[in-house]
Amino acid sequence: MTTLDYVALLLFAILWIGYSWLTSGEPVLPRRSLNQAMAERRRQWIYNSLKRDLKMIDTQIMAGLQNGTAFFASTSIFAIGGCFALLGATDQVDAVFRDLAFVEYSGRAAFEAKVVGLTALFGYSFFKFGWSYRLFNYCTILFGALPMTQETNSDRVAAERAADQVVRMNVIAARHFNAGLRTIFLSIGYLGWFIGPYMFMASTLFVIFVLIRRQFFSEARRAIMDHADN
Repeated sequence: MTTLDYVALLLFAILWIGYSWLTSGEPVLPRRSLNQAMAERRRQWIYNSLKRDLKMIDTQIMAGLQNGTAFFASTSIFAIGGCFALLGATDQVDAVFRDLAFVEYSGRAAFEAKVVGLTALFGYSFFKFGWSYRLFNYCTILFGALPMTQETNSDRVAAERAADQVVRMNVIAARHFNAGLRTIFLSIGYLGWFIGPYMFMASTLFVIFVLIRRQFFSEARRAIMDHADN
């Protein structure tokens, strides 16, 4: 691989880390991201559940969160299998890449290294989704321990303490889920590396641009924000 390939890979890592820092955890900008705003909505949801004894709606929401996480975990496994299949067909892919005029062919070793890197991305996303699924499971258990309305009214402090545990677990689980989903999105930009380092940088910048727009300037963000918020 050339120096430009390493520069493109470094840019990919910097943009990934920077985007994660801007959109996850505590807000670092005056304008909150969609993920950060949703963390507050999760808190409102859990606290609202303290006002009702019948929590079937809440358990359905929990099940939906787990099912979505399990779907993406399975998808990551299939993607890893596809990467190994691609490694097994290196000779055929190698012959195709040699004949494509718009592909900057770097050799068999470079191609295999890129596929290994793509496999690592999907492996990382799988572990994130798998851990998120586990945490949502813990969150369901904590949610089941929330007191009934009568107990909440008699000891509001203890009820809010239990609700805070559910909120924190739910937010952490969502953070890992978002990290896995972010990896899936960025893997699309990574595919540009198979064409060349310039395409790698361009596709990564494009993906980051789309993600930032969705996090800070999308209709989805405006739909959940109060008028007083940015």
